[in-house]
Amino acid sequence: MSNHSTRRDFLSRSGALAGALILGAGGTASGAQGDEPFDLVIRGGEVIDPSQGLRGIRDVGIRLGRIAAVEADIAPPRARQTIEAKGKLVTAGLVDLHTHVYPYGSAIGIPPDELVPFSATTTYVSAGDAGANNFAGFKRLVAAQSRSRLFAFVHISTIGLAGFPVGELLNIDYADVDAAARTIAENPDLVLGAKVRETLAFVGNNGIEPLKRAIAAVERSGTKGRVMCHIGNAPGDLSVLVDTLRPGDILTHPYSSLGNNTVQGGRLLPALLEAKKRGVIIDVGHGAGSFNFDIAETAIQQGLVPDTISSDVHVVAANTPSKPYLPWVLSKFLALGFSLEDVIAAATVKPAAIINRVPKLGTLQVGAPADVAILELVEGPVELLDTSNNSRTGKGYLKSVQTVRGGVPFGRPYTLPFSAN
Repeated sequence: MSNHSTRRDFLSRSGALAGALILGAGGTASGAQGDEPFDLVIRGGEVIDPSQGLRGIRDVGIRLGRIAAVEADIAPPRARQTIEAKGKLVTAGLVDLHTHVYPYGSAIGIPPDELVPFSATTTYVSAGDAGANNFAGFKRLVAAQSRSRLFAFVHISTIGLAGFPVGELLNIDYADVDAAARTIAENPDLVLGAKVRETLAFVGNNGIEPLKRAIAAVERSGTKGRVMCHIGNAPGDLSVLVDTLRPGDILTHPYSSLGNNTVQGGRLLPALLEAKKRGVIIDVGHGAGSFNFDIAETAIQQGLVPDTISSDVHVVAANTPSKPYLPWVLSKFLALGFSLEDVIAAATVKPAAIINRVPKLGTLQVGAPADVAILELVEGPVELLDTSNNSRTGKGYLKSVQTVRGGVPFGRPYTLPFSAN
């Protein structure tokens, strides 16, 4: 498969997956009325918004926490405050579908707001940090007090990742379907479904029974939620596990070298392509040990193109040389031949459509939440490491410059009164 056809197919699938989010969005790239002032104008950056097929130099006007205008030129007197973005890229705030942001519920969680200067991310999804027994702590102590927008998958294990580094499903009794179903059902504002980690160290001799219970919990909840399934050295026949996933479920870590056997003898496991064809979502989930350049390149060339690019950032991963902060992970896919539009779509409009909780999230359409990432494309040779410490030389990398959440920047210019939404 050529890089050209890969990118074309990727963007085609991006549009299809995000369609429900974009349809009926209303508004155009120019939504300002008269001379009404803007609370904030991000001026002169190169706006890239795959949801609108938009790439060009624009000013972005924000009013009352929403995108109010995307125009060629907004007169300076109309801006109460300004961020100069000339020479930078301006995108919707990045949306990371797979993170670990429950700092007080497990050893590996990071406070989401601490990640923002490195990640340019405004929306984080906690990937199974909390189970039924400690989800209330995540909701009340982390989500309610963070400026970052948070969602979550509830772990099928009642203890979530609180037992780290001991596997949370070595005792199958922790996989309580009723408890998980109740937690999913009672928190539809935050919860997207259930999470399960199908790796031998975490499930022991329990095979894919935890996955079956995660699916049962989502179905019992009546929410039509998804299951996010982590694969490492998954127990038993990987094809059987993959065949168990339903359309809309998420398979994360498909490009890992940790014995998941997605690529065998240079060939992609056929079950993975069949899963993708029936609507299973392929999520990168870089992490500390789950992204290998060679495996990714082989799998992508044979059709396993990622639907979403996520960091799987956590304490262990964030301290590794592979640096799995989301802009850096996106840079690795630039090195694999993806375009800027490709990688930005995979970290904005596509994961936002999967979340499907906030209209126009992941876009810069007029009326969208004013979640904005300002990035710099630093051009020139750069060494990029995968989680096996293999090196690739890229032609550039993406660097976080500034992030705006709900119209309020992280850092200057400060609002008066200060609004930490």
